[in-house]
Amino acid sequence: MARLVKEIDELEKKTEDPEFWNDQKSAQIVLKELKITKIKVDHYNELAEALDDIMVMLELAEEGEIVEGFSAAIKELDVNLDNFRIETLLSGEYDSNNAIISLHPGAGGTESQDWAEMLLRMYTRWAEKKKYKVKTLDLQPGDVAGIKSVTLLIEGINAYGYLKTERGVHRLVRISPFDSSGRRHTSFASLDVMPEVDESVEIEILPEDIRIDTFRSSGAGGQHVNTTDSAIRITHLKTGIVVQCQNERSQHQNKEVAMGMLKGKLVEIMEQEKMDHIEDIKGDYSQIAWGSQIRSYVFHPYTMVKDHRTNVEVGNVASVMDGDLDGFMNAYLNTMV
Repeated sequence: MARLVKEIDELEKKTEDPEFWNDQKSAQIVLKELKITKIKVDHYNELAEALDDIMVMLELAEEGEIVEGFSAAIKELDVNLDNFRIETLLSGEYDSNNAIISLHPGAGGTESQDWAEMLLRMYTRWAEKKKYKVKTLDLQPGDVAGIKSVTLLIEGINAYGYLKTERGVHRLVRISPFDSSGRRHTSFASLDVMPEVDESVEIEILPEDIRIDTFRSSGAGGQHVNTTDSAIRITHLKTGIVVQCQNERSQHQNKEVAMGMLKGKLVEIMEQEKMDHIEDIKGDYSQIAWGSQIRSYVFHPYTMVKDHRTNVEVGNVASVMDGDLDGFMNAYLNTMV
């Protein structure tokens, strides 16, 4: 911890340099590193303070006094210690970044589109529990219910580090409310995730390598929606990556956000595949293939959520759908050590 305190002191001295803002990119990198390091120290100090409180409770109990909340304090410290340890595993180059996630239903029409919307709510609730900010970049509503696709920006320290563990296909088994015969249905939806990257990340996207299409926005979003062709779709021709944004106020803003999304997706693939250049990326990355689900959510004939990568199982489906995902995320992060 002394090393981190020393790092903070050195970073703060850099910000006090009169020429600090002469290089905007370098300044942003320093400020981000300073913020992350301060958060680590704050979390450590909170844990140390909680441990001190427990030691005082223990001393009082040894003296024969009745101490309320001792068991609860131990349990809370144990959870917070585990979370702190997990944070130390998020050491990837972009783990501390904001995350951009996209949800797409599989085949199955309304049932799968409803499942995608249920996942949208689940990840929104998870982000709220983490005190992260959630911004909708693009949303295509379903014809009857649910959604055809949605893209969210999740803003907060380590958002990408956590959410990268959720990339893949999610499977639902339930009695469909859209089936008048009350039959059991299996539905799929995929989640893709990329880091939000700033201008300090240098990655060249040539104009001839992309196709930009404009179209009319749809769904909720304010008076500007459905009045102009302000929505933007960008296709990266070499890889097949497709990104789009429609929820900003102008075509220019939508294009800027979409370009940032494309940049983040290219960086994410390059990091995942350990590539150095865009030219090394081959194939179609526009969607995740079905049939390789990472997790199953069973509502009927029993209730259980099972992660097929770590074999972690939770019987309380309602809690999971309310955003209690840390157990799954932490277990998977432990396998990446």
